[in-house]
Amino acid sequence: MIRALVFDFDGLILDTETPLQRSWEEIYVEFGLTVPPSQWASLLGAAADPPEAYDLLEKHLRRPLDRQAVRRQRMEREEELLALETILPGVRELIGEARSRGLRLAVASSSDRAWVERHLRKFDLLATFDALLCAEDVALTKPDPALYAAALLALGVRADEAIAFEDSVHGAEAARRAGLFTVVVPNRVTRHTTFPNADLVVGSIAECSLEEYIAAADRRTRRPPC
Repeated sequence: MIRALVFDFDGLILDTETPLQRSWEEIYVEFGLTVPPSQWASLLGAAADPPEAYDLLEKHLRRPLDRQAVRRQRMEREEELLALETILPGVRELIGEARSRGLRLAVASSSDRAWVERHLRKFDLLATFDALLCAEDVALTKPDPALYAAALLALGVRADEAIAFEDSVHGAEAARRAGLFTVVVPNRVTRHTTFPNADLVVGSIAECSLEEYIAAADRRTRRPPC
């Protein structure tokens, strides 16, 4: 029986990843660098500010960057773009369904706690979660399964009693390695890649009801339930 849902945050609850990508793309354009969408999507899920993004630019320029200066420029633009984003379709409804059934809820994110809490609080979602596991809580972030293992422990459930909702390859790998049935919901950035570690891939959380997600997990099937 499914007793809990564990959500990624970036790109799954709130699409923070499109602003992140756009802020980097604008910097790359300044230096004549183009990064294919599939390559960019592969960087996501392991860190809020992926060091590989800086590596790509330094490799292109063949010289070191002032990473702090680049980060300040990029973060300022990212915050402007983030202000235009809102909670992704189906998230509030699924949380509401889960709460009404008495399921336990957690967030497992590779981002810093302050980042996740700030945005959840902004959209009045922070109090809906029983546990919040972030980068500070583990030695290794995704694709390592530590965040999901910590979430299961905090919720007091087994891996086969929980469903993970993810949007990235790294996140899906982490959830599957921890033993959870894994639903992947690609966003505008990660839709350019494939998800070999997903049990189920849907276009939006809103595509299925909680009952349908639970039925898919109970069957442990990749067939769309809805």
